[in-house]
Amino acid sequence: MAGLKKTALHLEHQRLGARLVDFAGWDMPLHYGSQLEEHHAVRATAGLFDVAHMAVLDLRGARTREFLRGLLANDVAKLEPAGGRSATDGIFTGKALYSCMLNEQGGVVDDLIVYLPREEGYRLVVNAGTTGKDLAWIRRHAVPYGVDVQLRSDLGILAVQGPQVRQRVTPQLPDAIRDAVLALRPFQSLQASVAGEPWFVATTGYTGEDGFEFILPHAARVALWRALVAGGVQPCGLGARDTLRLEAGMNLYGQDMDESVTPLECGLAWTVAFDPVERQFTGRPALETMRAAPPRKQWGLVLEGRGVLRPHMRVRAANGAEGETTSGGFAPSLKTAIALARMPGHAHGGACEVEIRGQWLAARVAQPPFVRNRKVPV
Repeated sequence: MAGLKKTALHLEHQRLGARLVDFAGWDMPLHYGSQLEEHHAVRATAGLFDVAHMAVLDLRGARTREFLRGLLANDVAKLEPAGGRSATDGIFTGKALYSCMLNEQGGVVDDLIVYLPREEGYRLVVNAGTTGKDLAWIRRHAVPYGVDVQLRSDLGILAVQGPQVRQRVTPQLPDAIRDAVLALRPFQSLQASVAGEPWFVATTGYTGEDGFEFILPHAARVALWRALVAGGVQPCGLGARDTLRLEAGMNLYGQDMDESVTPLECGLAWTVAFDPVERQFTGRPALETMRAAPPRKQWGLVLEGRGVLRPHMRVRAANGAEGETTSGGFAPSLKTAIALARMPGHAHGGACEVEIRGQWLAARVAQPPFVRNRKVPV
């Protein structure tokens, strides 16, 4: 499509017959023929996603840690190993942290992942649709700290997800980092130089399955994509990515949260580090006022009968309190419709109803995730 941004894998998507759509100003694959097959491939074997529309930001400066401790609701001090930073054979491994970036009212400016790379500084990965807003927000708040914020347009992200991801990825890994990559556990990261190129690998997926995210120079990312496809890994589009993340109970920015919604109201209270009490972060005073009793809470819903759940459907709790769905759709792994919903804080759980085309249909409340590692806890 004319005027849309394209990732370095755009020609690969065309060659594979992808249906391309406008997503946040990027020409991205929705699916490669069957969204359902792509969804099941990730749950059964492994799937491959081009997520280079998401932005990689590198922050540098002597006061970067101090800056991020005030910018983010979660505490980047959690990333620091007890013994300080360490590297073995030129391979640095560390932790990853999920956090929300808040406004003064406690609303979510964006949700993001933060890493502590080998070099002095931090790395952030932010959403495609909020990149411009995020850059302006971060840079404006970074000025008093002398922190440099760099958009790494020279790098792109490739995600591989699924229960067989390790055996599918192993043959394509450089010998120098293979063992270290395979040793990574959830929410860890690795950084190394391989043949003069920077390799950054993380385990912070969006599907509820095992997997890796590779942040690489574009040519290396294209080569890895081609090797994985040739090795039998299923390319997957945005459609499967959405049904997978919904089954995993993961929020989508712009639907389940935005600047009018706090983490306490969208199931992300666990990402807010209120301790230590002396750490002051943007939005903390607002969250403190509602911490004991948030005005709204997130529910997970499973439709009891036939029907389709979509965003912005009315939900009625057993005590008559009403809210609305924020994300919804058919869950291929459950073979029924599911949704995330936001309800008043006084709403009672258990049985509830959702209004679909003027009719109130029965649903039950379920605690997300709906599916995690191929298990269906709901």
